[in-house]
Amino acid sequence: MALAMPGIARADRFPDRPIRLIVPWSPGGSADSQLRSLADIASRQFGQPVVVENRSGGRATLGALQMLQSRPDGHNLSQFHLSILRQPYMTRAPRWDCLKDFTYIIGLTGWLFGVAVRADSPIRTWADYLAHARANPDRLGYTTSGIATTNHIAMEELAQREGIKLLHVPFRGNAEGVSAVLSGQVDSIADASAWAPFVENGQLRLLNVWSAERSARFPDVPTLKELGYDMVVTSPYGLHGPAGMAPEVVRRLHDVFREALLDPANVAVRGMWDMPDGYMSTDDYTAFIHRRAAYEKAMVTRLDLRLD
Repeated sequence: MALAMPGIARADRFPDRPIRLIVPWSPGGSADSQLRSLADIASRQFGQPVVVENRSGGRATLGALQMLQSRPDGHNLSQFHLSILRQPYMTRAPRWDCLKDFTYIIGLTGWLFGVAVRADSPIRTWADYLAHARANPDRLGYTTSGIATTNHIAMEELAQREGIKLLHVPFRGNAEGVSAVLSGQVDSIADASAWAPFVENGQLRLLNVWSAERSARFPDVPTLKELGYDMVVTSPYGLHGPAGMAPEVVRRLHDVFREALLDPANVAVRGMWDMPDGYMSTDDYTAFIHRRAAYEKAMVTRLDLRLD
């Protein structure tokens, strides 16, 4: 018991200074909005500010790299997303091991993905999309927010299951992808819900969504599961810190951030961006990461995705 007391005392005093939360994206997007709301709500409970620091670039891995260099005292955290889990399998010299180098704190949410085309496209349904792809191998284009993103891998898995060949057109972000489809440069977008306002105003047509249930915002649009694929693709994300964090500190972080996640203000932000419920406890989130690592490794190998 005496050995445990120092850790408990530190947890009782935690946090004793501001917490830095690194968001590895530019300001203004869905994850940035959700995490800023989370930080604001949690600050009140902690009695210390949770300071959001945007560090975009580096394929959205700068937060993970910072965790490798930070003390495991709970005052430095970052968003953990699946690209961080995937990237070590895509390079000859991985800079981290997700199963050893981080502490996983809480699963938060994910994204609503879907495939959309321009409203005046002759493609009106997913069946039309597949038929067009079969008739035009390697010519039906789709945009994503980058090579080896979750949505890119999901589209390649769908193409493989259907025996079709699609043309992948990656952009730096999904807003650029929407613009490319609206201008007629690319046939479709397969990405998170930056397309949603343009579906609502009649400029785009949504063919499917990748959530477990139909979107309340688009109740007439089928899910992948309804179309015959045993797939739910929401790219869940959460918070992580350096390896070796004290369990008592992790528990304190989890409990405060869970309360913030359930706060009506954060629920409203997630609703604005169509972000699904993705809460996972510390144990469940850690187990999810370990399970998911095997899938990511298999998909990277199958698709021969390399960064070098």
